[in-house]
Amino acid sequence: MAYKFVDNYRERGARKQLVKHLEKRGIEDKRVLQAIGKVPRHFFFDETFWNQAYRDIAFPIGDGQTISQPYTVAYQSELLHVKKGDKILEIGTGSGYQTCILMELGADVYTIERQESLYGRTIQVLPYMGYKPHFFLGDGSRGIAEHAPYDKIIVTAGAPFVPEVMLKQLKYGGLLVIPVGDEKFQKMVTILRVGENDFERIELDTFRFVPLVGDQAW
Repeated sequence: MAYKFVDNYRERGARKQLVKHLEKRGIEDKRVLQAIGKVPRHFFFDETFWNQAYRDIAFPIGDGQTISQPYTVAYQSELLHVKKGDKILEIGTGSGYQTCILMELGADVYTIERQESLYGRTIQVLPYMGYKPHFFLGDGSRGIAEHAPYDKIIVTAGAPFVPEVMLKQLKYGGLLVIPVGDEKFQKMVTILRVGENDFERIELDTFRFVPLVGDQAW
C-alpha cells in the first residue's frame, strides 16, 4: 500500500467541513472538535482512497479491522471527559487515529493491539506524525495490568460483556467506555468506578464495531 504524508489546503478544508458535520450530529466538546480538526485522518489511508478519509464512515484498514468513523471517535472521546495528563488505556490501537485524538486532548496513552501487522505500522507512523504513546502488542481484552491503575479506559471494539479485569484496572473515580452487545450491534456503555466493588453503569446509543477478540471477549 502506498502512503504519502502530505497535508495541504484541500485536506485541511475537508477537516473543517468534517468538524461542522460532527457539530450538527451533536458533538459539543470543543476540545474534541479541535482535535478532530487537527489530526490528518488521510494519513491513515492508502492514497488511492484519500477521497474517503473525511467522509463520516468507517473504512477497512486490513486484517478485518476498520478505522472508526469520525463520529464514533468523537463520541467516545467526548464521553471520556479527557483531562490533560490523564493516564488512558486504549484497547485496540487499530490505525492509531483514536490514539492521536486522545493525545491531542492531553492524555498519556497506553495502547494495545493484537494484530501484529497493524501494530507494526502504527509504531512507525504515529511517532513520525509526532505522537508517542506507549505501544503494546497483545491481548487487549485483558487490559495491561502491569501499568494499572488508569484514569480512563476506552475500548474500540465490540465486546460480548464487560471484562471484570478491566474494571479492576481503573482508579477509584476512573471511567470505562466500552461498546457491549452481540457481533452485529452494541450499546455504548460507560462505567464509573466509585469503590472497590462498586460501579455505576449507563447504557447509551447503539453502534456497530468490529468484534473484540481475546481471552476476555469473543
